Amino acid sequence: MTIGEFQKAIRDQYFAKDSRRGVGGTFLWFVEEVGELAEAIRHGTAEERASEFADVLAWLSTLASMSGVDLEAAAAGKYGKGCPRCGRTPCGCGE
Repeated sequence: MTIGEFQKAIRDQYFAKDSRRGVGGTFLWFVEEVGELAEAIRHGTAEERASEFADVLAWLSTLASMSGVDLEAAAAGKYGKGCPRCGRTPCGCGE
């Protein structure tokens, strides 16, 4: 599944419900999921981490759709040709 296909699947499943909540409310859900991911990274099983990564990606996809952003195009445009600062892969920027 590509990023674009994933964004469409999430949009098809949840866009109407998430739109009623609005960008602000949806962003709060996203932040909560990021917190759950942090907890899973620190103390969770591999299965819990995978589930939380998927949740964060789903909420990010919803926010992008609500904001009119094509995540696949945005990611490719910014990172598709290497580091956005130095243009190299791997990145050659200092810490």
